[in-house]
Amino acid sequence: MEFNHIDPVGHEEEPRRPFRNHRLRRGVYILPSAFTVANLLCGYYAVLATLDGRAVDFNNAAGAIGFAYLFDSMDGRVARAMGTESAFGREFDSLADVVSFGIAPAFLAYAWGVHAIPSAGAPEMFHLTQLGWLIGFLFVACCTWRLARFNIQGMAPGGNRYFVGMPAPAAAGVIAATVYFFHGTPIQDVRVTLLWLVLVALLGVLMSSTMRYYSFKDVQWTRRYPSLAVVMLALLVGAVVFFSHVVLIWIAGIYALLGPVMQLVRVVRHRMASRPA
Repeated sequence: MEFNHIDPVGHEEEPRRPFRNHRLRRGVYILPSAFTVANLLCGYYAVLATLDGRAVDFNNAAGAIGFAYLFDSMDGRVARAMGTESAFGREFDSLADVVSFGIAPAFLAYAWGVHAIPSAGAPEMFHLTQLGWLIGFLFVACCTWRLARFNIQGMAPGGNRYFVGMPAPAAAGVIAATVYFFHGTPIQDVRVTLLWLVLVALLGVLMSSTMRYYSFKDVQWTRRYPSLAVVMLALLVGAVVFFSHVVLIWIAGIYALLGPVMQLVRVVRHRMASRPA
């Protein structure tokens, strides 16, 4: 029960607790948005670093996309943990993701894999340059499509274990991890450039596909696990810290292949189940 306070002159003071709660609620909503702003800032920095066109700048841009991935994974978890999810937060997060995981990796893929070729200004390279920016736009369009579809449909039916289509941060992570693996040194061979553009196009197709990707959202971090799980987690963190160039590209590549492999297994099981005994 709440009472109003009366000062010595006899004036009644307004209760203070509702005002404090109102300010507290405003502060809680700011916290997940701060992670979204950090995500957006990393994407913006990645675009600026890519425009400089040096190997160290490409490497920094790839690292910025990686940090954007970390901030993006935090804002939703913090909002759900504090009960501060809102329609504004979801839309704000999606718009930030378009910059960090759509525009920034597309800029990086084009500048690192196509524009940096020494003969890119020659007349015979004109069509390759056009193909490069066209595939970059395809990646951005598929990323935007993927995020809009997720806002409407959400996770795959049956719970929150699977995404429908490759998540945009994971697709951007493949591009960033590849650039980071080569320490930002740009591609110098036209044949490698063509393979690179095929990879970027495939990532866009995977984002807009209906293949299922494991979300790791059903992992209960508060429950007890065997000691071996803690040891394995510590080894993974140590490997990422000390062998980041190799480990990150392996993680990104394996997760990218996870969707097609799961789809293939699902098709094989369905055909074997429908086959008469």
